[in-house]
Amino acid sequence: MPVGSLIRLARAGFVMAREGVFGIVDLPDLPPAQRIALRIVRVLERRSVRHKAADKRLSDALVRLGPSYVKLGQFLATRPDVVGRDIASDLTALQDQIPPFGMDEARRVVREQLGRPVEEIYASFEPPVAAASIAQVHPAEIEAADGTRRKVAVKVLRPGVAERFRRDLKSYYLIARLIERLHPPSRRLRPVAVVDTLARSVELEMDFRLEAAALSEMGENTQDDPGFRVPAVDWPRTAKAVLTMEWISGRKLSDVAGIAADGHDLPAIGANIIQSFLRHAVRDGFFHADMHQGNLFLEPDGTLVAVDFGITGRLGRAERRFLAEILFGFITRDYRRVAEVHFEAGYVPADQDVDVFAQAIRAIGEPIHGHDASEISMARLLTQLLEVTELFNMRTQTQLIMLQKTMVVVEGVARTLNPHLDMWHTAEPVVRGWIERNLGPAGRLQDAATGLAALGRLAADLPLLADRATRLSAELEAMTEKGLRFDAATAEAIGRAEARYTRSGRLALWVIAALLAIAVLG
Repeated sequence: MPVGSLIRLARAGFVMAREGVFGIVDLPDLPPAQRIALRIVRVLERRSVRHKAADKRLSDALVRLGPSYVKLGQFLATRPDVVGRDIASDLTALQDQIPPFGMDEARRVVREQLGRPVEEIYASFEPPVAAASIAQVHPAEIEAADGTRRKVAVKVLRPGVAERFRRDLKSYYLIARLIERLHPPSRRLRPVAVVDTLARSVELEMDFRLEAAALSEMGENTQDDPGFRVPAVDWPRTAKAVLTMEWISGRKLSDVAGIAADGHDLPAIGANIIQSFLRHAVRDGFFHADMHQGNLFLEPDGTLVAVDFGITGRLGRAERRFLAEILFGFITRDYRRVAEVHFEAGYVPADQDVDVFAQAIRAIGEPIHGHDASEISMARLLTQLLEVTELFNMRTQTQLIMLQKTMVVVEGVARTLNPHLDMWHTAEPVVRGWIERNLGPAGRLQDAATGLAALGRLAADLPLLADRATRLSAELEAMTEKGLRFDAATAEAIGRAEARYTRSGRLALWVIAALLAIAVLG
C-alpha cells in the first residue's frame, strides 16, 4: 500500500478536522456509527476555529489542501441546500479567487509555450484578474495591422499543478480501492472506475489546445441558440499551457446582486441555464461539464456566455435517448416508462422487477412534483436516490458520471438565481422538442435513412470482399502445391478467415437484393 498516499490522506483528514470542517455539514439519516465517528473527530478542532464562522472553515481547509480539493469546494458552492447558504456563498470564492502565482512565472510560461517574449506577442499583458485551481486569467491586448488594439483573455496554466493533481489522484485511488476491498456492497458504485473518469478529465483539462477545440466545437453547435454563446479562440496565440481568447465584458453569475441591480430577470436567466445545458447534452451530445458560477458571464443584453471548457462531457445517441425519455417520464409522471428505460439501458439488472422499480421511482418523483426548489431538501433526495440504487443493485454508469455531476451543478447555479425554480417545468420545452423530433415520425424516417446508407456502404464493399476471398484461395492452393503444411492452429485461423470473407460476401449479396427490392417497391 503506497505510504505517500496514506500520508496525504492522513494530512487531508487532519487539516479538515483542525479547521472544524466536520462540524458544519450534517446530512440527514446518517447512521449512528458515522455520527459517533464525527463527534470523535471534532475533538481535534483548533480552539481558534471554534470562534470562526462556519462559512470560512471549509474554504480555508480546501485552499490549504490544494487544487483537487478546491475542485470539490467549487462543486459544493452550487449546493446551498446541502451545505447551507452561508457556506455556499463563501465557497464561491474558490471558483476564481485562489491566490495567484507571480507575473514572472506567468511570463515564463508564455515564453516557453509560444516561443517568444510576452512583449512580442501582446501589446499589453496585465496582472491576473481571476485565479482558480488550474490556471489564472490575464487581461491583454493584441495590436492589429491597422494599429487598433483588441482586448483578449490569456489563460495560463499554474506551474507544477499537473504533478500536484497526480499525487492527489493517487490518494483518491487508494481510498477507492480500500472501499471496494473493505465494503463489498459499495463495489456496484465502482469507485475505482469513478476515479478513472475523474483522472482522465483532469488530464484533458490541463491541455489548453483541447479546451480551445472544445470552445470551437461548442461555438459551431450553438451559433443559432438564443441567449447563449462562447468566446472565440485566438489559435496562433494558443498552446498546451496558454490559451488566448476573446475578452468577455459582463458580470459573473456569482454576482447575483449586481445582475439584479442591472435590471435582468433572474428567473429567466436561471431557466436559460437549465435549457441551454439540456440542449447541449440532449441535442448535441456535447456539453460543458464545469458550469459553476465562476465560469458563466451575463452580457449587458442578457446573453449567457460560458468559459473554461477544460472539462466537457459527451453522450452517444443511445445515452441521449435514454436521458430524454427518463426526464420526459419524470415531467409527465410516467414512472412506468422511466423504469422501463432504465432496464432497456441496462442501468438496472435484468433480474429486478420493473414494476417494483417503477414504484421506487414514483416515491422519488411524486414528492418533488408541484413543489418548487425552496421546498425540496436536496440532501434528503440524494440520500433516497442512493438507497434506491443499493436496493436494486444498480452499478455506477461511468459514461454518465460527468452528466450526473453537471446536472446537479447546473441546477444549483440556477437555484441561486431563482430559489423557487421548478426543474421539471423549465426542462419540459427542450426535452419535449427533442422527443418529438427524434422519437416521432421524423426521427424514425431519419433512422431508416441512416440504416439504408449503412447498407449501401456494405454493398459497395462487395467487390473488395470477393477479391480478398479469391486471392486468399489462390495463395492457399499455391502453397499446398509446393507441399507446405500448416499446424492445427494455423489451419483453424485460415479457415476462420475464409468463412468470414464468405459470410461477408453472402451478406453483401443479400444487401444488394434488399436495395434492389426497395428501389422497385419504393
